[in-house]
Amino acid sequence: MGTVTLGVSIAVPEPYGSQLQQLRAGFGDVAAHGIPTHVTLVPPTEVEADRLAEVRAHLAEVAAAFGPFGMRLAGTGTFRPLSPVVFVQVVEGGTGCTRLQGLVRDPDGPLSRELAFPYHPHVTVAHGISEEAMDLAFATLADYAAQWTCTGFALYEQGSDGVWRKLREYPFGTGPIAGVPAQLGSPVDEAARAAGPAGETAVRRS
Repeated sequence: MGTVTLGVSIAVPEPYGSQLQQLRAGFGDVAAHGIPTHVTLVPPTEVEADRLAEVRAHLAEVAAAFGPFGMRLAGTGTFRPLSPVVFVQVVEGGTGCTRLQGLVRDPDGPLSRELAFPYHPHVTVAHGISEEAMDLAFATLADYAAQWTCTGFALYEQGSDGVWRKLREYPFGTGPIAGVPAQLGSPVDEAARAAGPAGETAVRRS
């Protein structure tokens, strides 16, 4: 059946998600509109396509046992020179993100993987662009602030066009995820939208 490239993340809700996405595009990051604004839980991971059902079941189990927590973004940071990334800092909710990603990447689960760097929750606003543009992103968002309650996460698949599309949302406990509509300029999986938070799209081959 081949493999698919999956990622798991916490969406930054509106209006913040679209605002940061548009700013990222404005800094010259051409990938911006293919990457909904998010806090990564599992980075791009290649998985056998026939394990998708197992992945979904695992994520549903993790989400069902987790509870909402506060998230707050403030100011900027960078991973330079180790990695060409400028990000908005997660100043509240980092502990929740760290616990959650550990459960999602359970060594005995279908999304087990080693990380290239220690886990550090953040919201990327510039990646792999010129140093001058990254400096601009760092300065422009130095006073940025946003706050919300995280009530779930989502599973995404990267298509052969490099675009990340949402496969399914996983609300914590019970009830819908609030505030995570499709962002301006981002592709929308119409099948998932029509089916609602519990809907799934057909599997796409990367």
